[in-house]
Amino acid sequence: MTGYVLELAQVLLALALAPGLVGFIRWLKARLQNRRGAPPWQPYFELRKLFGKEVVVSNNASWLFRFAPYIIFASTVAVTFVIPLIAANLPFDAIGDLLAVVYLLLLGTFFLALAGLDPGTAFGGMGASREMTVAAIAEPTIALSIFGLALGAGSTNLGRIVMHTLADPGAVINPGHLLGFAALFIVMLAETGRLPIDNPATHLELTMIHEAMILEYSGRYLALIEWAAATKLFVFFALLANLFLPWGVATELTPAALGIALLALIGKLIVLALTVAFLETRIAKLRLFRVPELLGLSFVLALLAVTSSFLLR
Repeated sequence: MTGYVLELAQVLLALALAPGLVGFIRWLKARLQNRRGAPPWQPYFELRKLFGKEVVVSNNASWLFRFAPYIIFASTVAVTFVIPLIAANLPFDAIGDLLAVVYLLLLGTFFLALAGLDPGTAFGGMGASREMTVAAIAEPTIALSIFGLALGAGSTNLGRIVMHTLADPGAVINPGHLLGFAALFIVMLAETGRLPIDNPATHLELTMIHEAMILEYSGRYLALIEWAAATKLFVFFALLANLFLPWGVATELTPAALGIALLALIGKLIVLALTVAFLETRIAKLRLFRVPELLGLSFVLALLAVTSSFLLR
């Protein structure tokens, strides 16, 4: 019973921290650009305001448009059940498979693209087309980058991958490990709409991807999509932090171990947020036709990670 309670606590932790993580990155970027910026907790106020607003739906929208936000949010929340956040020996680790994570993330992306197409607007269709182009390269890269770790652990189960890395700390400096981290980091930027692939701070119609698909949403529908996007960023940060650098993840369900794991997770999230904020203040957005080249590089890095892990086993 303790394990199931902890699983639920991990999900609530992810949902609670995800908007704050987005706000913290925004605040860091403002500071790095010599601006005051909004406080890190601003996204919480925005979500509360959106949940209280009236929903306005296009006359051309079908039931799919209304149904998609719930699927997007539910699929993202489902991922938080099966990834190791603060502990590795939990009941849902048995179904915490690499492919389950990839397909749950793809399910949300698929319905978001359908929702962008459904009202029949020009910008929604454009954003959906771009999103599918990115996903076609990014989703296989996610699987490959983590599969390199799975070869060493002998399992695609995420909990076992964490346990294997904790048992063999020297694997962290393995070339396959480092290449896989680099590949997943690039994919994280693409999947979460960060620079240089997309600019989360702009609404310029000709350049946006994620924002183009949600232009027609309002009220609680928009709140669910924004909350799901923040949770997706949290999920990718957690995968980078706990699969490739799993130190601090609790292997015993004791208060001391769980407290250390929580502090370690927050510390790693802060470091990754600093890295993303620094990159976004130093690099410009790529032109759209150059994005597949960057994602192609990430796929090659993931392929090299798998090859390296296979040869060095």
